[in-house]
Amino acid sequence: NTVMAAQMTDAHRRFLQVLMSNGITEGSEARKLHQHCCETDKVYYAHDKLDDFISTINSHLQPLFMQIRKGISEDDGRAHYAVVNLAETEVTKMASDYTEIELELFRKTMDLIILSENGFASSTDILNLADQLKTKKMKKKEAEQVLKVFVEDKWLSEKNGEYTLHTRCIIEMEQYILSNYQDVARKCNICHSLAIQSQVCESCGIGMHLPCVRKYFRGQTEPRCPKCNEFWSCDTP
Repeated sequence: NTVMAAQMTDAHRRFLQVLMSNGITEGSEARKLHQHCCETDKVYYAHDKLDDFISTINSHLQPLFMQIRKGISEDDGRAHYAVVNLAETEVTKMASDYTEIELELFRKTMDLIILSENGFASSTDILNLADQLKTKKMKKKEAEQVLKVFVEDKWLSEKNGEYTLHTRCIIEMEQYILSNYQDVARKCNICHSLAIQSQVCESCGIGMHLPCVRKYFRGQTEPRCPKCNEFWSCDTP
């Protein structure tokens, strides 16, 4: 490889630091941050060059087995960025932050979410698991506290008592989920990234993210599956 990777500047380092401390950064925030870092450190700035800026950082992160990854929010289809540790294939990253019993609750919650029809697990179902944990039983009150922490730490998100995986979790654990849930984890037929909250074709079983479904079927009076061309039976959002 004769092409030298573009130089890391203070602007790149500043950008990376903020990204790491945020855990996850929404696309428009990342664009603002890009501009801010370049202007602060007097580095050439072009508004349409965020991807290049990030790939420069990524080429320097490669030997450290880290990468800034872009992912899409399953709620609204917006881009997000997170720093992913490629060396930690398992849930090891979480292992340093949580106790064994908390991790067991998380893994069981993840099971429920991924095995569900729509990518959500109700708090009732999750709390019912709390007294069946192998490590030791957890009281409902305790379990509620732990779930709150998982939401604050952006591993889960919660809407009206229903839990799903946070965008950050999906970006960071996509490989882990695809390899540990091979039979059930599916990629979106449109954007090809992991789909947790999705609609599934009743005929051929492909899945699509809700924002992708919205975009794909926009303006179609009779929505048909992009793969098997059968009528799309789910209510399109």
